[in-house]
Amino acid sequence: MGNSDLKEEVTDKYSLRGRVFHRIREDILNGKYKDHEELKEVAIGQELGVSRTPVREAFRQLELEGLIQIIPNKGAYVTGIKVKDIRDIYMIRSKLEGLCARWACENITKEQLEEMEEVIYLAEFHAARGHMEQMAELDNRFHTILYEACNSKMLEHLLKDYHSYVLRVRQKTLSSSRGAVSNVEHKFIMEAIKENNPDKAEELANQHMINAYENMLDKGLLEMYE
Repeated sequence: MGNSDLKEEVTDKYSLRGRVFHRIREDILNGKYKDHEELKEVAIGQELGVSRTPVREAFRQLELEGLIQIIPNKGAYVTGIKVKDIRDIYMIRSKLEGLCARWACENITKEQLEEMEEVIYLAEFHAARGHMEQMAELDNRFHTILYEACNSKMLEHLLKDYHSYVLRVRQKTLSSSRGAVSNVEHKFIMEAIKENNPDKAEELANQHMINAYENMLDKGLLEMYE
């Protein structure tokens, strides 16, 4: 989201607050703001072209998510994501992704399944050519389709949030050989959904997250969170 998007006239204050919140959260998760760094309302408001009010409201929401700590009479400080948080997120995601794949067996549409197949095919194409940026985008798209296919807005919202929390480390993982392996696992999940085999789909989606986490450990990719 560019600054111009935030500066445009917005009559719905909740929409504006949402934009500010997601922008600051993205900046924390992608490493723009470091752990223990103070977030200044005025400076962020000027950068985003908004008043201090939506920034202050966004801070409160970020504190509820555990990404910042507001210390009275001092300021707001980044707490970010730690190694234990990453582990917790992946263990929780493994269960939720399994449930999502199970429900997708019942609810996926013909159009969603066709798009999922196309995403996997394109990922195979780019993996063979070492196009890691495209691989990361297609990985994101596969999971987005899967989340939407479960037909539960509550589960979809939870999974999209967890997905965004680990964006930095996921990008590094997919730039390694894990990207091609991950796509093969996606293909097996899709085939189980296509076969309408909820037990198999759930098991494969669950293991997919565990494999991703174990790969991060093997590659030493969690050191950035220590």
